[in-house]
Amino acid sequence: MRRIYRYFGGFLERQERWLNNLSDEGWRLVRVGKLSYEFEPCPPGAYRYRVDLVGHLPAGRQEDYRSLLRELGYRVMSKNLNLNWSAGHVRFRPWAKGAGKLSTSPGSFNRELLIVEKENDGAPFELHTAPEDLREYYRYQRNMYATTALLGLAFALVLFYQEAIAGGTAFAVLAVLCGLPVVWCRKRMGETE
Repeated sequence: MRRIYRYFGGFLERQERWLNNLSDEGWRLVRVGKLSYEFEPCPPGAYRYRVDLVGHLPAGRQEDYRSLLRELGYRVMSKNLNLNWSAGHVRFRPWAKGAGKLSTSPGSFNRELLIVEKENDGAPFELHTAPEDLREYYRYQRNMYATTALLGLAFALVLFYQEAIAGGTAFAVLAVLCGLPVVWCRKRMGETE
């Protein structure tokens, strides 16, 4: 058994590459925690992994999606997107639709990502293949980062107005860092057209 502590934030493709590289080295993911990943030995390259953002979906639709993936023969694990250091267990997600705007515990709180595992049979392993699905998937990611970037920018402007330069600078940096994935998601959406 091998335990590794890692935090990827919203870098889903980097997390996928890391999991697939460990699989190529002979390690199968068996359990995840907030910051931890536990692996057991396996034949090198025996498994392939995909990481899917599902935080915008209501808990019921997330569970339906998990069930569908399991029926297709995949193993599915839920993972948190962020560290969730908060008071209470309710989160508002303005970028989501309908009931997905509120995340509660139990429900979709701390379950924003799905790590999907399949046995490596040499066939391509993609969760979103239709161009419309890919555009919608990247649109949700873009909206999530854009919301955070705009909130960071708003806080920065308020703090600069109050002459709190250090706090304003911190939120301005947050806004820029969250704005970069917006550009990346927009580029990926353009590639699907």
